[in-house]
Amino acid sequence: MAWRGFRARLPGAVLAAVAVMSTTAAGGSPAGAAGTGPEKPTIRYTEYGIPHIIASDWRGLGTGYGYAAAKDNICTLADTYLMVDAERSRYLGPGGRTSPGQNQNTTTNLNSDLYFQRIKDNGVVERLLSRPAPDGPEPEVKEAISGYVQGYNRYLAETGVDNLSDPACRGADWVRPITEMDVYRHAHAEIIMGSADVLLDGQVTAAPPGASAAAAPTAAQRARSARTTAKRIGELLAANRRQGMGSNALAVGSQGVSGGTSMLLANPHFPWHGKNRMWQSHLTIPGKVNVSGASLLGLPAVNIGHNDDVAWSHTVATVAPFGLFDVQVDPLNPTMYLVDGAWERMTSQRVSVDVRNDDGTIGQVTRTLWATRYGPVTTSVLGYPLPWVVSAHAVRDVNMDNLRALNTWFGLDRAKDVHEVVNVLETTQGVPFFNTVASDRKGNALYADIQAVPNITDAHAQSCLTETGKLLFHQTLALSNVPPVSILDGKRSACDWPDDPNAAAPGLLDPRQQPRLIRTDFVGNANDSPWLANPAQPLTFPRIMGDMATPRSLRTQELILTARKRIDGTDGLPGRGFTPETMGRLLYADNSRAADLTLNTTVTTCQNVAFGLVLVDGNLVDIREACPILAGWKSHDFTSDSRGSWLFANYWHHLQGSQRVDKLPWRVPFDANDPVHTPNSLDGGSSAVRDSLARAVLALRKAGVPLNAALSDVQRITRGGEQIPIHGSFGALGVLNVIEPGQVDGKTDIVFGSSFVQQVRFTADGPPETYSVLAYSQSANPNSPHHADQTKVFSAGGWVTERFTEEQIAAAPDLRVVVLD
Repeated sequence: MAWRGFRARLPGAVLAAVAVMSTTAAGGSPAGAAGTGPEKPTIRYTEYGIPHIIASDWRGLGTGYGYAAAKDNICTLADTYLMVDAERSRYLGPGGRTSPGQNQNTTTNLNSDLYFQRIKDNGVVERLLSRPAPDGPEPEVKEAISGYVQGYNRYLAETGVDNLSDPACRGADWVRPITEMDVYRHAHAEIIMGSADVLLDGQVTAAPPGASAAAAPTAAQRARSARTTAKRIGELLAANRRQGMGSNALAVGSQGVSGGTSMLLANPHFPWHGKNRMWQSHLTIPGKVNVSGASLLGLPAVNIGHNDDVAWSHTVATVAPFGLFDVQVDPLNPTMYLVDGAWERMTSQRVSVDVRNDDGTIGQVTRTLWATRYGPVTTSVLGYPLPWVVSAHAVRDVNMDNLRALNTWFGLDRAKDVHEVVNVLETTQGVPFFNTVASDRKGNALYADIQAVPNITDAHAQSCLTETGKLLFHQTLALSNVPPVSILDGKRSACDWPDDPNAAAPGLLDPRQQPRLIRTDFVGNANDSPWLANPAQPLTFPRIMGDMATPRSLRTQELILTARKRIDGTDGLPGRGFTPETMGRLLYADNSRAADLTLNTTVTTCQNVAFGLVLVDGNLVDIREACPILAGWKSHDFTSDSRGSWLFANYWHHLQGSQRVDKLPWRVPFDANDPVHTPNSLDGGSSAVRDSLARAVLALRKAGVPLNAALSDVQRITRGGEQIPIHGSFGALGVLNVIEPGQVDGKTDIVFGSSFVQQVRFTADGPPETYSVLAYSQSANPNSPHHADQTKVFSAGGWVTERFTEEQIAAAPDLRVVVLD
């Protein structure tokens, strides 16, 4: 493993210069209450352009963060502010594509603008800002964001729009100074993005039908429609889940660590382009906060990282952050709907946005958008129509009134142990659609799915789900990791999400009902439900939070099996328990659980095909060349030099398709009593195995890719004209280091996958030992020296040794200090 160590001797002159910034505690970190920060915000740049920002107060810390973030990524940030200010159509045209949510280019600029303009017109963010904490931001959050604006605008003023080095926005008229409201709107957009991709288009295009005396559907028609709608929406949600963000996280307690008290592996799978890039920083106010890690670009806190005593990460959870309400409408007056036996009138709202016409002039588009007491009307989910005829569907978004997440992250940045982490999660209840996995210096490992969840208990669901809602809510059990979306009966006001006195906000599920687990061996999550955070202690929880006693993904199996074997010392490596090297190996081995389970059978099937010829989809395919290639791929890994791995990935894509893994032709079915090892034993006699292999061979030949191509030949990212090979592969293959290229057969750049990867080891005393890598590097600017440097480290299977103490920072070769006068 290529460890990028920083073991340079401490340069005396540099140390003296930095030492005046803060008093140093015995452990090497800035001191506690006695410490003082520098008079002016100061940024210390170490290797790979990582900024270590120190200040005497929150405003100064935000100023340093804003300045450094703008320097690295001002075009990405300016584009984000353009989106949340609903001005993309004005500057970029209405027909362009954008992504308000988790996936890439999911809607048009015009629809995005209408969505965000409605939020602006309704004063959603302004209303939240006016509330006291925890609904509104804590004072330190407000101070940091005020400073962030100053820092961002300072960088822009010093550089000038026409002199920006990034060609993506140099001289663009949409790059401008920002306000605090821009930053809060951006934060709010990140919090609601879990529902934006799914429901945005349906909300801004919903229009009432013409009045007609439509006949009510028969019972048989309703049943047929319910089955069709539930099935199709479930399939679309599953596909959206596969294409969206994800993560792995593993926390190891005192029983599972060698040479320390606990460890954490953070491995979020985020987009490699656009507004959801992560950005690395180290933030210090002596005596108040000392935290290092990464955040979603433009949020001046650490979202995933560590402080002196706690390390944590998030993974995308199996909670739907929204729900639907089926409201009966009057066919002769379809903007009237029935609640508790009385008719109510929908509210209409005219929303207007400026658009750039083809001739360059500025016009305006106005739409009338509709809402019920439950929320906005939508006429589609992920493009699947929900006709507004006898009934309409309204949306309630659990995060629409959530700015609490900012308080959550500022709280996590200062937590002292996993019990404080739980307290922060419960009291703010601001985490949007994420699990939290953490470890602490005391030797504890925590899994907690404590977040903003619709208050739909099992009893409430039983009472209020519609016919379609029951099928959808429970049908997702047969799909892979799909959140249970609810459709409740809007005719009864009692079916709205009830308020719980223990919840942080109206309509939220009591956080005490949400699962958590603290152990001293390990806990983890790979985007499955909370059920098997640790198989020795399965969790129970309301159905709204996910499934129980159902098959786990191959990635979850790989995470659990690898953790168990290392802790038990049965993985063939020396010793027992995790060290930084073995934790790094867990991820960078790029092992495929799918290959472990099926490769031998697949090779045998390939060799047994008569004459090596398979007729599939009207094509006669000779698969004989594939057999020795797959047989020679004995390592089952997706490292850059592996041959046979790309062929297997294509084969698995055709074999599994959109099915859950237990739907494949296994001889041993899933057993809830042995969920980590079942299902297993692929049925090589199944035509699906033979045909999928033939389809993979055919696809690669059509794409001009040799069947024995090395992974490095086909899976690359382009940086400054250079193609950098990237190891890892699709999560469906049971590979922990998830890397998703834009297509399966040909050569293309990476879309999303492992982003900010960090591992932290605590000992009884002294600073945490931390290694990280930001897979796509700090800057989206192709002219930045930090556009590809960490990408090359990641490509080589390397890590950056983190500098956390003042002595470590001062010892950095070519340390560069920027004081913001």
